Amino acid sequence: MKFISELIGAHRARYPAMALVDVYKLLHQAALGPAHAADAATALARLDAELAALGAGPDEPLVDPISPDGRLARVHLRPWAARGLPAARLAEAFTGTATGWTPDPGKLARFCGCLGDLAAAGGVPAPRAEVEGFVARCANDSWPALHHSEAFRRAYAPAYRLVDVALLPAGLA
Repeated sequence: MKFISELIGAHRARYPAMALVDVYKLLHQAALGPAHAADAATALARLDAELAALGAGPDEPLVDPISPDGRLARVHLRPWAARGLPAARLAEAFTGTATGWTPDPGKLARFCGCLGDLAAAGGVPAPRAEVEGFVARCANDSWPALHHSEAFRRAYAPAYRLVDVALLPAGLA
């Protein structure tokens, strides 16, 4: 799939330490949306705490579309905070996405189905056999949500929320 190849290519260029689990997490989020929802007050409290603890990180776009239709995006917290945008607005968009997004496991299966070929072409940071085994295990486990790799967390300190761009303030998407 051209979109998957381009999405992974763009993310690997931005995040060279990306591992196979990070590729999977990206595709998981693109197909299934936010893995968990919290009530608005809890979401805002968690976001406020994360914003208060933000350290340095990579140069990232504010809104980083990850779904083929462009509706779902990672909204990176460092650019959000740098623009002085209200945390409450992002928490509201996140909770709205978490409660309103329809996960599509079939889409994730299709996304992951092309990873073996991408690995063979060098587009995934693992050998084809490893990728295919990993994908098979994830499929057998009903496509679990996984954390970023330790290398990814150390290198980039990821800080974002998955949001339906239609729920963002006008002019941000």
